[in-house]
This record gives sequence, C-alpha cells and structure tokens, in this order.
Amino acid sequence: MAAFWAGVVHNSTSRAMPAFFPRAAYLKVKAPHAGPDYKYRILHTFTLDIGAAHALLGAGASSARLVSVRVPQGFAHWVDPGACDNAIGYWEVPNARVVYTENGQVHSFGIASMISWRGVWYVIHLGAVVPSGIPTSGTVDSPSAGPGASINSGTC
Repeated sequence: MAAFWAGVVHNSTSRAMPAFFPRAAYLKVKAPHAGPDYKYRILHTFTLDIGAAHALLGAGASSARLVSVRVPQGFAHWVDPGACDNAIGYWEVPNARVVYTENGQVHSFGIASMISWRGVWYVIHLGAVVPSGIPTSGTVDSPSAGPGASINSGTC
C-alpha cells in the first residue's frame, strides 16, 4: 500500500501499480475478452481515479502522509465462478478506507473493491466499480474528514 500511496501523492499510475490487480491474474479470473477490458476499462479507470485522489489532496499532496489502510475483513466474501463475468472464483472485499494526515488533520477515502490473488490483496476498483463503458473522469470513493466508515455493499 506504500506504493499505492506514492502513486496517489505523485499522481503516478506506474508508482501505484504494485498495489493494483495484476494483468496476468485478471486474464485468468475474467472471461475471454479480459485483455482489452483490463487495459481500456480497469487500468484506464484506475489511472483516472489515482488522478482524482491526487486532486483531493490538493496543494498539500507532498506533505500528506499515509496512516493506514483499513480493510473490513468481515466484508470479505467469495465470488463464485460465473458471477461478475468471471471464469474462476475469487475473494473480494468492498469499501476499504485509506486514512491519511494532511496539515495535521486526519482524512480518508475509500477503495471500492479489492481482490485477493494467491493470498495477496490488490486494488481492482479504486473510486467506483465501473461495470461497463469507458469513463472520462476519475472518482474518489467517499472522501471524509476523519477516518470515515466502511459500509458493506455488493460490488458487481
């Protein structure tokens, strides 16, 4: 998550990529047309959302510090093969929270969805779960003063 945070602070998808769901895993998890979907929807949306999160930090981005990433373990659930256009099952957890300080104040925003691959949790949808189409702008999931709260929800 330190790499993810560096990506947000510097508005850099390449810095955030170690925390993003790997392409090879996505090709195994999802249906036959996963390659174009990964590049043109999933990764594209992640890039836009990294930019939106960076913009949320504003002029103080370089001084913002990651405090924690709160993953609500009780929200983790198994997604069966066939659901959400996937070829194989996987573990997913919605609505983790990125907690950070900026100018001495605690703030947070959400991670819409994380997927476990071989025991490691990765961000798959940052700002929102985008079921289809190619977005033109990024979103920040539930920005909040303070640590915020995770709410259990379905994600696909």
